[in-house]
Amino acid sequence: MKRFLLLIAAFLFAVGLKAQEQSIPYSQADRDRMVRVEAQLEALNKRMDDQTSHNDSRFSGVNDRFDEVSKKIDRLEDKFDSYFMWGFGLVLMSIFGLMGFIIYDRRTTLAPVESKTERIIKALKDLAEKDPAIREALKNTALW
Repeated sequence: MKRFLLLIAAFLFAVGLKAQEQSIPYSQADRDRMVRVEAQLEALNKRMDDQTSHNDSRFSGVNDRFDEVSKKIDRLEDKFDSYFMWGFGLVLMSIFGLMGFIIYDRRTTLAPVESKTERIIKALKDLAEKDPAIREALKNTALW
């Protein structure tokens, strides 16, 4: 079995050497074909450069349009900010005005009630000096 494997390996080695010994001839037709391929490659490179410059010019136009749109959005944001600040200021002024009105209205409404209450308590204290039952009731409510 070893001999058979060695024989196969030697055969493959000999075939590989034989394949390497053969040289590939390079003819005038091959040279002409290579010159044509180089010319086509140069033309292709030129077309690619032209297309790249064309794409660059198109993209610069698109970038200019994006810049214009960005400027318009900035102007809208500035307007919105100023309107927002005015609206916010109006809302705050309305809230403070309403609070001031509520406090003023409460004081003006409670002033007559407080004065009447004070007069009623004074009258009850005057009566409490003469009547012990009323005095006891005022002591229980912490008014005496």
